[in-house]
Amino acid sequence: MTPETIRIISNLRQEFYSLFVAEMAVPVKISGSSYNSSSLVASWTDASQYLNYVNIYAYSAPDAFQSERPFILRLAINKGAGDIAVARKGPLCRGLNRKWCFELTILPEEILEFLPWVVSLVEAKAKGSLSSVEEPPYPVTFSDTNSSFTTEAWTQRARQRIDQELCVNH
Repeated sequence: MTPETIRIISNLRQEFYSLFVAEMAVPVKISGSSYNSSSLVASWTDASQYLNYVNIYAYSAPDAFQSERPFILRLAINKGAGDIAVARKGPLCRGLNRKWCFELTILPEEILEFLPWVVSLVEAKAKGSLSSVEEPPYPVTFSDTNSSFTTEAWTQRARQRIDQELCVNH
């Protein structure tokens, strides 16, 4: 990744996590992950005492060899960071939430507008009813994987941008 891309990801991650902390109804901690000290995650313990986390990272980004590669982010909930350091693990924490995970592939300019939607998704999942999830700010395509607890989604614009890249390079 280019230094500019790294800076943008770092700034977006910090801003998103700060807003996420403010919007969530439960305490959220921002900390470094075990696999990459420069990558922060935001984590919280749910009502069942499982640790949940959100991680933002580059799905695709320009670099020194491919400066035209599209800049696309992935927002992952309970997935994508491997086994993060579980600082909160103790008598009140039952470990990482492996019951559900979610990945949203998104453009950098869309991510902050998705914050209220992500919070509503997390809160709805905690209640066990996804019917209360608000409408996303941009069109999203969902693709359920083989697992009943994992969902992947792409914003329409992120999918178009990666599809254009695949057409150009093949």
